[in-house]
Amino acid sequence: MSSIKIRTKRMNDKTQIRLLIAHPMEHGKTLDKITQQPIPAQFIRVLTVTCNQKVVVSCEMGDSAAKDPYLAFILKGGKAGDKITVNWLDNLGNTDSEEHTIK
Repeated sequence: MSSIKIRTKRMNDKTQIRLLIAHPMEHGKTLDKITQQPIPAQFIRVLTVTCNQKVVVSCEMGDSAAKDPYLAFILKGGKAGDKITVNWLDNLGNTDSEEHTIK
């Protein structure tokens, strides 16, 4: 099961894209409540969103983003049947990807 949830909504000649990503987004400075040792850093470094294999959003994230990041943006264009793909890569080399078809 993917860590990414994608929702789209058509609005005239634009498409709203909303993403919710289940990820701990640890910055490495939080102490474990039991051992009092730092929790290792784990955060999304690169997020890419494509529409029909064309990159529409690419961003570098860091350790300051909140746990389970939510992102929303407006895509100029987009029509029913277009395929939205979201990929992320974190600082530990973990990746995830999810596809969604605009309705």
